[in-house]
Amino acid sequence: MIIFVLIATGAYFYFQNENYVKTNDAVVSADMLPVVSPMTGVLTNWKADQGKDVKENETIGKVSDGVKEIPVTSKMSGKIIKNEARKNQMVQAGQSLGEEADMDHLYIIANIKETDLKDIEIGESVDIEVDGDKDSVFAGTVSEIGYATNSVFSVLPQSSNGNYTKVTQKVAVKIEINQPSSKVLPGMNASVKISI
Repeated sequence: MIIFVLIATGAYFYFQNENYVKTNDAVVSADMLPVVSPMTGVLTNWKADQGKDVKENETIGKVSDGVKEIPVTSKMSGKIIKNEARKNQMVQAGQSLGEEADMDHLYIIANIKETDLKDIEIGESVDIEVDGDKDSVFAGTVSEIGYATNSVFSVLPQSSNGNYTKVTQKVAVKIEINQPSSKVLPGMNASVKISI
């Protein structure tokens, strides 16, 4: 009986390793843009409450310099996820007044080991678990595979002291989420299992 259990367990892990690439080094993301002041002046009107749905180029505020008044507009259709301004406050040209995100098109950025990357192709199906909604498993699809490892974009220098220790690099893989729940938010941690 013990031998049967060991064989079954071994077969299960072999099947999992041969048919899936898994990682818990993943995060929920969305396309985001800052809402910025078009000029220096007083914010005479402000309608960008957190949670408000906005359309692209919708006027969500106005800034006056005492001579003219210029509208503050949203740059994309989405939701205001951060409000950093109040009516009648002084603002500078280019100052961030808030942040908007496309909450209708959430995706996962999964950091995949370079040794597993050869097995992944665009269009493959993915099972996604998000820490913020542990009771659900979401379906997804691989939509993009990065063209460089994450370390290329690192601010820290790459081995400048002459000592070299080989480290497995990771590459960002974008996974579209099919029908996420309202509990899934940008920045939440996720785990993915990519069918290969």
